[in-house]
Amino acid sequence: MKKIIVLLLTMFLIFNVVGCSKANVPQASNEEILKSSYEEILKKAKGTTVNFYGYGGDEVMNKWFDTYVVNEMKKYDIKVKRVGMNIDEIMNKLLSEKQVKNSKGTVDVIWLNGENFKVAKDNELLFGPFSEKTPNYMKYVDQKAPEITNDFGTSVDNMEAPWGKAQFTIAYNSDTIKSTLNSSDEIMTMVKNNPGKFTYPAPPDFTGSAFVRNIIYDVVGYENIKNIEPDEEKVKEAIKPAIDYLKQLKPYLWQEGKNYPSTSSQLENMYADKEVCAMMTYAPNTLKDKIEKNIIPKSTKIVKFDKGNISNTHFLAIPNNATNKEGAMVVIDFLMSVDAQASKTDSKNWGDSTVLSMDKIPQEKKSEFMETVNIENTLPELPASIIPIIEKIWTQEVLEAK
Repeated sequence: MKKIIVLLLTMFLIFNVVGCSKANVPQASNEEILKSSYEEILKKAKGTTVNFYGYGGDEVMNKWFDTYVVNEMKKYDIKVKRVGMNIDEIMNKLLSEKQVKNSKGTVDVIWLNGENFKVAKDNELLFGPFSEKTPNYMKYVDQKAPEITNDFGTSVDNMEAPWGKAQFTIAYNSDTIKSTLNSSDEIMTMVKNNPGKFTYPAPPDFTGSAFVRNIIYDVVGYENIKNIEPDEEKVKEAIKPAIDYLKQLKPYLWQEGKNYPSTSSQLENMYADKEVCAMMTYAPNTLKDKIEKNIIPKSTKIVKFDKGNISNTHFLAIPNNATNKEGAMVVIDFLMSVDAQASKTDSKNWGDSTVLSMDKIPQEKKSEFMETVNIENTLPELPASIIPIIEKIWTQEVLEAK
């Protein structure tokens, strides 16, 4: 009996030593992690949990992530926990943690781009440069492409890794709208002929803000604003013709422009209920699945502006105070893999466009990528510092106008 007790105590002690050993190992410094080989990073990531924070408003995408991604990462002995949260809340969380010098943050991976990346980079909230440490980035991504090296005019500097592409477009019911919609002038004519059947989400909603910018591009011209200084008076003067256009459009909008949908999801529901004849999206590839499921009308078509539709890349980054940077890097690398990128091009999974260069993908794997909506004439985003100025001007000149 004594021998059994001794044996059990010995096993208990061994279990505790082994079980606690990983937690007791001092966390590697940023410099040590960045000097490590990817094999060493993989080894340290085993048996860990990665907290992935980002937009959680798309149920189709959520299901894909929670099943496909989570299950695939189990093969790496990594548990992934997805936390759906508004990016502004995430940024406030990181800024607050830095202010109180919290070196053990709960966020390991952030889904971000644009203004939020600039804020994070300017405030030294991010770990890196790390993307060149991930094999799939080095093997399959065109690292010199402008949409990879710049994020809303801010140099990426390998502080975030690309994982998808977005294209802004308007989707409309062609049973109701018989005319072509390839310009702001044609949209104006359509709206006047169908009063109360068109609207857009109020900026700073991401999609609503994109609509305003695409109208600016179409009315003013991207070339005439792309290099403008982030000065409110200069921006106001430059975009005045487009703001005048939106003011002229306002009385013919849903509820006479007195109210606007607060989100693109709300607008999509209104479109599905045929309360309005158009919706807006940054993910036109998702429309196919929604049509097949009878969520939106089968007669849905998309607007391709003659002067171009806004396009951008969304990225993943790692906070500077993340406690599991190795695990985060492995998850991000997987999300840039051929298999993961091909899987999410399927509209039943997500319909997100790939960031991989098709020239670098093995020939036998190319057929796994679903055909996506092709808007040939795409235009880049404005510098992140300009966008809040445009949103402020829209609020004062359009939303609050009597």
